[in-house]
Amino acid sequence: MDSRIGPMLETERLILRRRSAAHAGVYRRLWLERDPRVPPHRRIDVDGRPSVADIADGIRAELEEDGPVLLALHRRTDDEVIGYCGLVFHGNGATDEPELAFELLRGAQGLGLATEAGTAVVGWAARAGHQRLWATVREWNGASRRVLEKLGFQETGRVDADAVHGDSLLTVLGL
Repeated sequence: MDSRIGPMLETERLILRRRSAAHAGVYRRLWLERDPRVPPHRRIDVDGRPSVADIADGIRAELEEDGPVLLALHRRTDDEVIGYCGLVFHGNGATDEPELAFELLRGAQGLGLATEAGTAVVGWAARAGHQRLWATVREWNGASRRVLEKLGFQETGRVDADAVHGDSLLTVLGL
């Protein structure tokens, strides 16, 4: 089964395409806008890392890998990149089952765009032959939990306890 997402997915308001190192500045803004409860390894550190250059290097490396990828979310109206959505392997599910990941800039949140992008990616995953998708979400992240619920993900009951950053919940979607 080909795990790569094709060159483009389209929705009513979005175009999802492979991420580009040229948009590394947008992805760094995502890092800067993250909730302070997000674990430190997912936030900008005291030395300002990751830098835009670090993120660009990571995207270039990602483009060389086989398997599921994160797609840039471009608004149809102005082609602005507002976040990402796609499939990754982080080891939360079975080794051959990808995890859905998404993140939007604050200015693009609350408009149903994460659900719209997630629906497109879930549809691609089903057409590609995946049987199940996973997603993890912090217990305090009500907005992302609602997106996952709208997409049909169910909480598994598995909780990775974290008294400092909030418990992480594992969800699953059968396709």
